[in-house]
Amino acid sequence: MAEETSWFSHYLDDRPREIGEYESFAELSDEGNQEVTVVSVESFLPDELLERIIAYLPIASIFRAQSVCKRWNGIVSSKKYISTNSPLTPQKPWYFMFTSCNEPIGYAYDPVLRKWYGIELPCIQTSNWSIASSCGLVCFMDNDSRSELYVCNPLTKIYKKLEEPPGLRFSDYGALAISANRISRSYTITVVKSKQVPGNFFQWDVSVHIYDSQTTMWLSPVTEVLTGWRGGDESVVCDGVLYFLIYSTGGGAPENRHGLISYNLSARSSHGQLIRSFIPVPCALTCGRLMNLREKLVMVGGIGKPDRPDIIKGIGIWILNGKVWQEIARMPHKFFQGFGELDDVFASSGIDDLVYIQSYGAPALLAFDMHLKHWRWSQKCPVTKKFPLQLFSGFCFEPRLEVNP
Repeated sequence: MAEETSWFSHYLDDRPREIGEYESFAELSDEGNQEVTVVSVESFLPDELLERIIAYLPIASIFRAQSVCKRWNGIVSSKKYISTNSPLTPQKPWYFMFTSCNEPIGYAYDPVLRKWYGIELPCIQTSNWSIASSCGLVCFMDNDSRSELYVCNPLTKIYKKLEEPPGLRFSDYGALAISANRISRSYTITVVKSKQVPGNFFQWDVSVHIYDSQTTMWLSPVTEVLTGWRGGDESVVCDGVLYFLIYSTGGGAPENRHGLISYNLSARSSHGQLIRSFIPVPCALTCGRLMNLREKLVMVGGIGKPDRPDIIKGIGIWILNGKVWQEIARMPHKFFQGFGELDDVFASSGIDDLVYIQSYGAPALLAFDMHLKHWRWSQKCPVTKKFPLQLFSGFCFEPRLEVNP
């Protein structure tokens, strides 16, 4: 296990500010110009109380607290503070936007302060790796052999490399998901691998592999051959159930290009379990993005045209209740018109009540509040397109300090 204990080495704000070392200062009184020494209140506070006060700040302000004085820097940077303190005010999820196809570089958006911060991600080598997040942890998996897996906290940069998952090393598709427990701080990682049966395009081997951080072991409870369907790269865990999208290999109606499979992670059933849990999608989709919002499955999908199901005409948001989809919202046309007309034109992820949707073709980020039913563009990301076909992608994560892999 490799780790990095320091936080950002550079200043996080996208605008430079002058913040000097905080000291007691002297000022002249109105009475006889007599010099009076004023002592900072925080100098009387014990470290434990000061830690609790700092914990009420937004995440970005906690980072800036390092610049106040040497004492604050020592408190906030200590392993003890990072491991035992978390912000006590509600923190909305951040969104990390990749700004390069070849390098894992980009900016993270803070919706509370509406600012972008330049941060470096550990472990990941290129932006096309599979990425999943839960409760402040982010999991990365390479898209070539699907054998390199890392779990990290992107803010503290503490990470852990996992053992290679079992099963086929070079599968055609792989879907990654992670589910972390807020109380025990343990986590479960799932990888759904899909590979075409040799000589038969309509049949695909689909296998589910599960990693438990408490036992540090992989299990492969189910392997099944699907006919007419294949796995893909979209999956999520909600309330102990693994959901992943499957894709038609031909021969079906346009409205059946996609389907959903559910698998109870605690059941550990094997033969014939997957296809029996099939759930139809709510309409003809060009693409779908799955996410866990308060342990409910939410899907953001591109809505296909009736006569051209491969052409997107809108973007919708649905929540799954049992096996029934409920439509929550459709993106207004004034927001949608910048997304293009291809079948797969956006990235999307969300946490709690916030859903992010990002166009692949531009560094523009749109947020939808599930509670308020409100659409809003983020502040402009501080990046410009270097060439016309440059693509952008990203993912969201909870900004937390006290969780580590």
